[in-house]
Amino acid sequence: MASTAEGASSQDGVRRRDWIHIAAISTAGVGGASVLFPLISQMAPSADVLAASTTDVDVSAIEAGQSIKATFRDQPLFVKRLTAEEIAAARAEDDVDMRDPETLADRLGEGNEDILVQLGVCTHLGCVPLGAGEGEDKGEFNGYFCPCHGSHYDVAGRIRKGPAPTNLAVPEFSFPSEGVLRVG
Repeated sequence: MASTAEGASSQDGVRRRDWIHIAAISTAGVGGASVLFPLISQMAPSADVLAASTTDVDVSAIEAGQSIKATFRDQPLFVKRLTAEEIAAARAEDDVDMRDPETLADRLGEGNEDILVQLGVCTHLGCVPLGAGEGEDKGEFNGYFCPCHGSHYDVAGRIRKGPAPTNLAVPEFSFPSEGVLRVG
């Protein structure tokens, strides 16, 4: 008789005990996921952090030779539209022996011919260099000058003289539409 009852349950394919195990494991999985989801999702960046992760700058009104200062992640951002003369002078100095060698093309990015984007933070001690505006001291290389410790940068933001160890940083940027620069 035991074999008949056992045979009947094997015809169904799943015994009652197997179903209980499947139901218990499924319930434990759903319960575990419902506990883990809030713990993991609370580590995601908040809306204000996501909003500060990129900055859009209207560059359509910037004329050749003109610079503007913006803010990116609470740091000054220098955006300059280079003139043909500035581009030629910077390219002529690409082969000069520099502390942090970088060509003008490396600093402009792909598909960008005349807009230079860089963080306005001196790489020596984090001061804000002068030279992004009209009438400011542009240093010995007609670019940027940090008066705090005497770092001189050329028009492309490359360190030429002074204690700064590296060039002005170039953040990631793109042009999502005509006249709009997206940094970050």
